[in-house]
Amino acid sequence: MGELPVIDFRFPGATILPFEGKVPQIHESAFIAPGARIIGDVTIGPEASVWYNCVLRGDIHRIEVGARSNVQDGSVFHVEGPRPDTDGEPTIIGEDCVIGHMAVVHGAVLEDRAFVGMGAIAMDGTRIATGGMLGAGALLSPGKQIGPGEIWIGRPAKFLRRQDEAQIAKIRFQTERYCQLAQKHLAAIRGASES
Repeated sequence: MGELPVIDFRFPGATILPFEGKVPQIHESAFIAPGARIIGDVTIGPEASVWYNCVLRGDIHRIEVGARSNVQDGSVFHVEGPRPDTDGEPTIIGEDCVIGHMAVVHGAVLEDRAFVGMGAIAMDGTRIATGGMLGAGALLSPGKQIGPGEIWIGRPAKFLRRQDEAQIAKIRFQTERYCQLAQKHLAAIRGASES
């Protein structure tokens, strides 16, 4: 059995596939790492990055990743499909968001500057408001909402406290650092493929 075809040659080693006529839309300044899989109705904004071995599967609803947001290694995004009682839930990631390694975001909305820690899970119908944080390893149960600037931790996740200025600055730094790091990885990948 051969490899799946790649339809977007700007990202060597990544698999970018259409699904039922929906082709992923990836901004020219975005970074998609080798091993990432982007399928179907997915839009990735300017300077956003999707890192090694991530899966973004927009097969039964849409996925959007906003400008400068980073989806770190091994994370999985999917959506909630239509049911008799609902049209389903897309996965929407705002601008300047940080999604930690191995996170799962399923039919959730993250507003601008939201943070999802490593190994955390945001389930169907959840929302993380602007500047909200879901801590590492936490599970945000279906329908729950994290308010602006709030930190939630645990399984199931519960409110801990509000972020302080140092945490807000750290997230801003991580977003900027990942934009720079993406360009370095892109240069290394292009250099390796040219040699």
